Amino acid sequence: MKSLRHCIMGCVASVALIPQAAAQQPWSLEQCCDYAVQHNIAVKQYENQCRQQELRLSTARNSRLPDLSGSVGQNFSFGRGLTAENTYTNTNTSSTSFSLGTSVPLFTGFQIPNTIRLNQLNLEAATQDLEKARNDIRMQVAQAYVQILYDMEICDVARRQISIDSAQVARLEALLDVGRVSEADVSQQRAALAQSQLTATQADNNCQLALLALTQLLELSTPEGFTVQRPLTPDNPAPLQILSPDVIFAEALGLKPEVRAGELRLQAAERSIKIAKAGLLPSLSFNAGLGTNYYTTSGFKNDGFGKQLQNNFSQYLGFSLSIPIFNRFSTRNSIRTAQIDRENQLLALDNVKKTLYKEIQQAYYNTVAARQKLLSSQTAREASSEAFRLTTAKYEQGKATITEFNEARNNYLKAESDLTQARYEYLYQTALIKFYRGEKLAF
Repeated sequence: MKSLRHCIMGCVASVALIPQAAAQQPWSLEQCCDYAVQHNIAVKQYENQCRQQELRLSTARNSRLPDLSGSVGQNFSFGRGLTAENTYTNTNTSSTSFSLGTSVPLFTGFQIPNTIRLNQLNLEAATQDLEKARNDIRMQVAQAYVQILYDMEICDVARRQISIDSAQVARLEALLDVGRVSEADVSQQRAALAQSQLTATQADNNCQLALLALTQLLELSTPEGFTVQRPLTPDNPAPLQILSPDVIFAEALGLKPEVRAGELRLQAAERSIKIAKAGLLPSLSFNAGLGTNYYTTSGFKNDGFGKQLQNNFSQYLGFSLSIPIFNRFSTRNSIRTAQIDRENQLLALDNVKKTLYKEIQQAYYNTVAARQKLLSSQTAREASSEAFRLTTAKYEQGKATITEFNEARNNYLKAESDLTQARYEYLYQTALIKFYRGEKLAF
């Protein structure tokens, strides 16, 4: 039995005694959040989306520049053809042409500046999406972090339970030797010890799974050697002055990236309408180019290649005005589609705000409930601790049964577990309220 007890206690202790090198450097919540933000795959994907949007913005800005294109053509013709003497004869003709041209958009119905502004808004929205992704992973890390803290405290409670039951088993075994208790009493207490050891094993497994969940969020290859810092949780934390959900929501509207992203996309939808309306306006462009040719005809004397290129060299300048008259209602439908998209973006923004308000409401009432639960748990722990102390004294004097002792012990340990859970729940909820108000997520 002693060897089994030592084995179980060793397994439980392994939760806190992860390899020494890592135990010397436990991770704080801030370190976990920073590491997750740098290595999370979803966050990296949002970073790539920002880079893609930067390239789209660069393309839109460069559309104001003139383009330049060159071409080379080679043609051959065979068969009968009309000559300068108005007779037909079989001739072979070849021609080589070179040209270089450019065009500059002068007016496009304000399509280019609106497209540039559209891509600027999309880039800003993508940046806000990136920050939203970072906030999401921070909150996930914080939840996993608190779960580890809670499970570690439960492991401590389980170890205390094993210590109490082990002491009682040793005491009863000594009393059995002098005939003061029965074998049934010893067996009952051994069964209680075995149940406590099972509870400790389950607590150890839960803690290991919680560590695994957090290391997976951090994109670590293994949870081996990983542990976290335990923040100080005073027995009587100072009451947090919790503002009303409406006040917190008013602050969050100007801070939360998801709201800003929705507002930017609404502005982008309005720009899309202006871009679509550009199809109703004429467009003007400037064109210029250079060209030359080289011809050969069988049966006739032809100038040399260089001389022909020089003699046939030509230049041109011109303006091109395009006036839309009728394009099968394509522009009209594009405008209507853009207007519908704006309505959808307005609804999406409204939905984001409502979702944020619901989250703040939930966090507010969770914090109020967590505070009340913490106070009640403290009272229950104090009462159960005193009851367990008195029952233990009565039990040692033979005035209480082992069943009464185990019941008092179970009530005390349950109160300890409930208080631990209440502490960390209140810790997380208060941190969440501060996070909605723009503060860093930290304990």
